[in-house]
Amino acid sequence: MLVKSELNKLGLHFVFVNLGEVEIREDISAEQREKLKIALLKAGLELMDDKKAILIERIKNVIIEMIHYSDELPKIKKSDYISEKLNHDYTYLSNLFSEVTGINIEHYIILHKIEKVKEMLIYDELNLTEISYKLNYSSVAHLSSQFKKVTGLTPSFFKQLKNKRRSTLENV
Repeated sequence: MLVKSELNKLGLHFVFVNLGEVEIREDISAEQREKLKIALLKAGLELMDDKKAILIERIKNVIIEMIHYSDELPKIKKSDYISEKLNHDYTYLSNLFSEVTGINIEHYIILHKIEKVKEMLIYDELNLTEISYKLNYSSVAHLSSQFKKVTGLTPSFFKQLKNKRRSTLENV
C-alpha cells in the first residue's frame, strides 16, 4: 500500500507491486528515483538497484513463501522448485547466495524450517510426527536432530519451556 501510494505521488504508473518487487510502466528519472528512495527509507524500506541483491531477496522470498505461507512443502526437490520459480540455474543461484550471504541456500532453508517447527510447537496444533510429515522430514528423528543442532534444544524440551513460561505468566 505504501509503495503504491509513493509511486502515485510521483506520478509513476506501475504494472504490479509485489513483496519486494515493482514493475513500473515508464522510465523513471534520476530525480524520481531519489524521491522514491527517500520516501521508502522514511518508511523503513529500501530501494534496491543492484541486480544481485535483488536476486538474493527473490531467493529469500521464494524460500519464506515456500516454508511459511504454503500449506504443504513442494514434493519436488527444493533446488528444482527454487530454480523453476526464479527461472535461473540452481548452481548459479546457490553460488551467488553463498557468496553474498555467507551461508548456503540449504542452510537458509533449514533455519526457516526450524523456525516453522518452533511456531508449530508453540501453537500446539500438531504433534511432532505430523510436523515432521508436513515439513517433508524423512523422520521425526531427523527433525529432532536438526532442531537440536540449530537451537541446542530438543523439540520436547523447547515445548516444555513454552509450557513452563505460560504457567508462570498465569500465576502472576
